[in-house]
Amino acid sequence: MLLRGLRILLLAAPLPILAAEPQVHEYKLDNGLKILVQEDHRAPAVVSQVWYKVGASNEYGGITGISHMLEHMMFKGTQKHPAGEFSRIIAANGGRENAFTGQDYTAYFQNLEKSRLPISFELEADRMRNLKLIEDEFVKEHQVVLEERRLRTDDQPRSKMQEHFESVAYSNSPYQNPVVGWPDDVAGLTLDDLKKWYSLWYAPNNATLVVVGDVKPDEVFAQAKKFFGPLKPSVLPPVKPQGEVEQLGLRRLTVKVPAKLPHLVMGYKTPSLKTVVDETEAYALEVAAGVLDGGNSARFSSRLVRGQQIAAAAGAGYDLYSRLTNLFTLEGTPVQGKSVAELESSMQEEIRKLRDEPVSAEELQRVKAQVLATHVYQLDSIFYQAMQLGTAETVGLSWKRVAEYVDKVNAITPEQVQAV
Repeated sequence: MLLRGLRILLLAAPLPILAAEPQVHEYKLDNGLKILVQEDHRAPAVVSQVWYKVGASNEYGGITGISHMLEHMMFKGTQKHPAGEFSRIIAANGGRENAFTGQDYTAYFQNLEKSRLPISFELEADRMRNLKLIEDEFVKEHQVVLEERRLRTDDQPRSKMQEHFESVAYSNSPYQNPVVGWPDDVAGLTLDDLKKWYSLWYAPNNATLVVVGDVKPDEVFAQAKKFFGPLKPSVLPPVKPQGEVEQLGLRRLTVKVPAKLPHLVMGYKTPSLKTVVDETEAYALEVAAGVLDGGNSARFSSRLVRGQQIAAAAGAGYDLYSRLTNLFTLEGTPVQGKSVAELESSMQEEIRKLRDEPVSAEELQRVKAQVLATHVYQLDSIFYQAMQLGTAETVGLSWKRVAEYVDKVNAITPEQVQAV
């Protein structure tokens, strides 16, 4: 059987909220580092996240994957803390740490008992400007990253299909490049490439420190100033427009790789909250995604999976918080005995109904309740609270937009959902 990629459409997903949002305290150091602190006193724990405004969408041909490669190298030590010491110190203090790279950011985090927060600050401040990039460590980690690409993308039919889908979906947007990088680009990265990338982007004036937990904001700021305050800022390059050109027709791609079942992906070009002209469109897309894929009562699950029994699985997705215009995606796997073409037709029919027939007040309320329940559940995690603030701030939106989410989603009408 073959995995099959298909087309490019237009919509979106996520969720609403009603409870009052926790208060966020904002500070800024003289060197440009922004600090966001949110109190959560339910447990004597804290999460600290450092977000850098650099990711795969900042890369260019020949060095794709460099942000992800540098993320790996950030654990290879400084003059003060040699390779392996960062992780050893965090573990010795009962914490856990990791990092992640996306299209619009690279972020590092530690979860600790609240009194250990200064340890996190000392370590992060040290590697923000003092990372030692050594050839021996680079050679070893380079092989780790190449193997990661092989295991997670090249040997995974769904991931391989998604990579090719996005490369065809976009004409000139940097989102067409995979976060892990294209194989030849990753293989060709050099230590000198990483040194230049690190020197340019890893600086306090290109970062946001987010702290959520059982803390006092003024004390957090004092500690942050102590450790991060002496760091020198970088001269950052101007951010140039990277708007996607208008698409003039349908694009269709068939990806042929070994797979047990075929799979369908469709996508529509849609604005994010950052790029949209009328912000109600972005929130309407969020609700529309919930209508299609917001739990067992959503249309895809109730109609395509259980009703027509044409799909073994079906979903919809939209990224409200992205720096550039992105895709509203629909995807699914047909059940045995049904074809990709039949599944595509059924999904297109659901989109047609969403466009031509207003969502009933009852269904819309149910969808909003589902979105709200999901959001509130996620807010139970201090890590997720920090993720929301860090993401919004790093893509160029204010963290204040996070607090607006509930009211904005709850204000969406059936007509607005129909219009997008």
